[in-house]
Order: sequence, then structure tokens, then C-alpha cells
Amino acid sequence: MKDLKEEVIKEIKKIYDPEIPVNIYELGLIYKIEIIDEKKVNIDMTLTSPNCPVAEELPNEVKSNIMKINGVEDVNLKLVWDPPWTKEKMSEAAQLELDYLA
Repeated sequence: MKDLKEEVIKEIKKIYDPEIPVNIYELGLIYKIEIIDEKKVNIDMTLTSPNCPVAEELPNEVKSNIMKINGVEDVNLKLVWDPPWTKEKMSEAAQLELDYLA
């Protein structure tokens, strides 16, 4: 299951927030990745803001990319707002890329 989780992360890293030049995984928008029976993937994700202009498209793109992985039959994606996203959720690499580190 570890290999599948790594594949899921690899697919998610291909998706970029259109307003920020960093992939959504490094941005910290993915809160949970759960693999069930090597066939089903549960994802909890958020957006940078509830008013995000890609609120419909980004979750669909995540689901679509994960469904391309061989063997995955279902993706249950839940959009969550708690806890709210903050810049502190970004990886150190993303913070460096965007000059958010002091």
C-alpha cells in the first residue's frame, strides 16, 4: 500500500494552484491520503480559500489524476475547511519557493 500512496502523491504533485506556482501537495492542501484495499483512495483536501476560483475544478482534477493510477477503482474526495489552510501548512520547499520563510 505504501507504493500506491507514493503513486497517489506523485499524481497530486502534478497539479498546481493556478494562482500560486507550487503544486497543491507542497502547498499543504492535501490533509489526508488513505489507501483502502489497494483499490480505493480516500482524500481530504482543502483550498487556499472558500472563495477560491477553482473550487470546482481542483478537486475534480485531483480525483481524475488519481483514477489514472493502475488498479485504483474509486476515489472518495472530501473537501474540508477545518482546519482552515494557512501558509504554515506549506512544505519548507514551497515556503522557500514563495519567499515565505523569514
